[in-house]
Amino acid sequence: MRKSDPERISDDVRNHIINRISQVRIKAGLSAKALSREIGVHEGYISRLESKKDFLPSLEVLLKIIDVCKVSLCEFSYHNPDHFTHDMEIIKLLNNMEIDRKEAFIKLLKG
Repeated sequence: MRKSDPERISDDVRNHIINRISQVRIKAGLSAKALSREIGVHEGYISRLESKKDFLPSLEVLLKIIDVCKVSLCEFSYHNPDHFTHDMEIIKLLNNMEIDRKEAFIKLLKG
């Protein structure tokens, strides 16, 4: 398997990942140093990562960060993290709804 080339990742995606790491770390009440220790990397790792230097974490490290910060992968990658809980609640309700009610709901929302 070929390693992914970090240069091929768009700046938008790179910034989203780094910003989300910072957001979930802060929400979890962890300093950059504490999170680095929790995931078993050098103490300055998270600080360097968050300062948007020249790298992204490996998938293994990213999954450790997500786990330590107690968020799901879905929540971590969600486009609008402030709306995640409410949006998931709506989706859960929609999943249990009959198709005709879904269609009526869509019409209602569209006005």
